Amino acid sequence: MSSINSNNLVPCPVCNSEFSKDVIESHVNKCIFLSESQNDSNSNNFKRNSPFESESKSSPRLKRVKITENKSSSSSTQFGNHSKLKYNDNRNVLNKSNVPLAELMRPIILEDIVGHKELFGNGSLLQSMLSNKKIPNMILWGPPGCGKTSIANVIANICKEQESLRFVKLSAVMVGINDVKEVIKAAKNELQFKRHTVLFMDEIHRFNKLQQDTFLPHVENGTISLVGATTENPSFSLNNALLSRCKVIVLQKLSTNDVTKILEKAIAQNEKAVIVDDLNGEAVNDMGEDFRCSIERKSLKWLAEMSDGDARIALGALELTIMSQAANQISGLISLQSLKEGIKRTHILYDSKGEEHYNIISAIQKSIRASDDNAALYWTTRALHAGEDPLYIARRLIRTSCEDIGLGDPNAVVEAVACLQGCQHIGMPECDVLLAQCAVRLARAPKSTEVYHAMKNVQRTLNNSRGPLPSVPLHLCNAPTKLMKELGYGKGYNTQHKNESGLTYMPQGLENTNFFNVHDNGD
Repeated sequence: MSSINSNNLVPCPVCNSEFSKDVIESHVNKCIFLSESQNDSNSNNFKRNSPFESESKSSPRLKRVKITENKSSSSSTQFGNHSKLKYNDNRNVLNKSNVPLAELMRPIILEDIVGHKELFGNGSLLQSMLSNKKIPNMILWGPPGCGKTSIANVIANICKEQESLRFVKLSAVMVGINDVKEVIKAAKNELQFKRHTVLFMDEIHRFNKLQQDTFLPHVENGTISLVGATTENPSFSLNNALLSRCKVIVLQKLSTNDVTKILEKAIAQNEKAVIVDDLNGEAVNDMGEDFRCSIERKSLKWLAEMSDGDARIALGALELTIMSQAANQISGLISLQSLKEGIKRTHILYDSKGEEHYNIISAIQKSIRASDDNAALYWTTRALHAGEDPLYIARRLIRTSCEDIGLGDPNAVVEAVACLQGCQHIGMPECDVLLAQCAVRLARAPKSTEVYHAMKNVQRTLNNSRGPLPSVPLHLCNAPTKLMKELGYGKGYNTQHKNESGLTYMPQGLENTNFFNVHDNGD
């Protein structure tokens, strides 16, 4: 081969050896045949094909390329576009129309978390652990928009900075148990390289309790650290065995000041808006490329109050308002009145501090209690007009029919339940007259709170009792076995009226207590 001119040599695409042009074709055919035979022989050694088998059979060069691509894609998937951004690096965030402002404003370091100072403030246990790059098993429980995903984003950034940690983000809405098993399988493999996996499972309550069992052994033996997020009460929606292995972090609604601070940060990073204390004394830029909106500070405060502690709603409303002003360029002024008119028609139907929802329902019940049929009709219709769920109103009417009418008209609860069933069958807008009729009927019914107050008296007695509660008298107990009969269960019981039977039906110590004779108008 050395006598052949190097310019006449051609490399084999299979084995990479060089041959002359005369023999290269026959050599390639032999190489392909031998390669296929070898692959068939290797495939018979496996009982089950691995989903990653095609990668393992690739050439070293292709394998390196695929690994590089996987690392790049996983990094962008797990940490998003803002993995290298701080708050002050997000310029012109509202110009990025494909990414919501709420997503761009997510913090990536502990110091940027707004609110929850008792949990993540200086000196707190969680702050100390996360600062030391220790990620405990925990369940983040709180209402929408309080910062659960933002905290997970901070944890993701902590994992990114540590070679020994790996962050995986899943949502129970989008994945199933097989996806979780694949993550755990990869986590076991990563442990061989001394990398620990942190799994963030958003909306974890979407998994039923049988599916949640999948996490148990791997959380317990340390294969993964589980960080779950849920808006549902973990006591009811999560497996008790899983709860015993995780710390439940209770996140409260953000305060008005916290939401206002978030809105001010978003404005500070946006070159198309500026905060002013008073629109009357501020000059507004001329329209053009440098068009900027002026927003009153009290407008941001109102928006924060209207969001009911949900930062996502507040940021979405702010983004919508500013983008609308910038697109139309009708006026650079965003006053409190214009903000109210624009936002209340979109998604916020109750006014300040989110109390109107409960205030109107309270007004319905108290109007019925006072037998004011006119007011009961007004508040019921107003609740429907505001967009209240008709089934919620119907359920409250059922409660009212027992609490305020009770034995004064026992048929009232029957009609209230029928109203609920009718609303379920026909829905809105046809069911509005059912609710109106039921509210008026309950307002006109005779009232009796005897049972309600007696029940409250029993509850008060139970709450104030000290020590163990008194046992059921033996003569009232069933005696299904011979041993229980010998112990005196059911002995002396008869079916006569209480005044003739000679028996007491109250527990020891309460024989002379009559809960119907005590009334507390404060309940």
